[in-house]
Amino acid sequence: MTYSPLPRLTSVPSRLAARIKVLPEDFEVEEVPAYAPSGAGEHLYLFLEKRDVPAEQLLRHIGRSLGIPTGEIGCAGLKDRRAVTRQWISVPAKLADRISTIETEQIRVLEQRLHGNKLRTGHLQGNRFRILVRPRTGSESVAAASLTLQQLQSAVEQIQRQGFANYYGDQRFGRQGETLQLGLDLLTGRQTPKSIPYSRRRFLLKLAVSAVQSDLVNQVLADRIRQGCASTVLSGDVMEVAASGGKFVVEDVAAEQVRCDSGETAITGPLFGPKMKAPQADAAALENRVLQAAELTVENFTGFGDLLSGTRRRLLIRPQDLTVTEEPDGLRFQFTLPAGVYATTLLDEIFELQDGPVTAAAEPDAASEESE
Repeated sequence: MTYSPLPRLTSVPSRLAARIKVLPEDFEVEEVPAYAPSGAGEHLYLFLEKRDVPAEQLLRHIGRSLGIPTGEIGCAGLKDRRAVTRQWISVPAKLADRISTIETEQIRVLEQRLHGNKLRTGHLQGNRFRILVRPRTGSESVAAASLTLQQLQSAVEQIQRQGFANYYGDQRFGRQGETLQLGLDLLTGRQTPKSIPYSRRRFLLKLAVSAVQSDLVNQVLADRIRQGCASTVLSGDVMEVAASGGKFVVEDVAAEQVRCDSGETAITGPLFGPKMKAPQADAAALENRVLQAAELTVENFTGFGDLLSGTRRRLLIRPQDLTVTEEPDGLRFQFTLPAGVYATTLLDEIFELQDGPVTAAAEPDAASEESE
């Protein structure tokens, strides 16, 4: 798939060239768990801190250290490589006396608590981010960073007021889109799960097919921004109730627009699958056009079980506790996002971002700072 650049929601005169993740400490992520471990049970929850470690490598390392398959390890979501991240994982409690074998110079166990159930993907309220955004080159002065903060004020206020475009980041699609292409090949039958090496099959199969879902909802959101209706309720839209997460199809457009503007509800886009709540009327027509442009049908998303059950995703996100402060090396952004939302998509509203150190680009993770 080849697309034009995704349009942004926030209006800025020009996006400033900037760099993130020059050092792992520039990008800090801490999970906000959906619940606290109870203190009793057959599963041991570990609060881990990792520095500059890929998500897949972390799971393999834990499995080797404890002598268990990675399938016995529970985690709520995957975290960046080029970062300092703190997250909960779960392992069988019978392995408690071996937990020290997990620790390395890059991985620390910060806390241990028992719980009755294994940690599952999606058992996560959100993530807190603390990100240093540096000037693109090393020649800019502290004064330039101060000027940048002044220039950003209007954009930050827009994001606080209306939210930002909830795109999946490029990390979702793999190097040069190879994860996305694998997903398309799987959905259309050009490849089968057996085409993936066995040692990586479980991990890559889920990433690949979900990359297609992610790309399609990105295109739906992009179309709505281009048409000026990203925050405009359409007839037949599927809305999400902010407080409960419940979803319903719009019948009274005017009434639902008022609720949407107040933040009581949010417009959603499609993560296609057999259990996805389908839109109707104008919203259905828009989403079907995107599916047809990708030469796919809803039938392509059947036959993958829980890997592609289907759901809906909020199109716009209003971050919590968004602040920006000046530091000697750049601007420090702090904010909290719901599970499944990329921090870099917020920053992309304002900056032309480049990842990694100046001398060498960081190897991207198959899945990055968003957590499902």
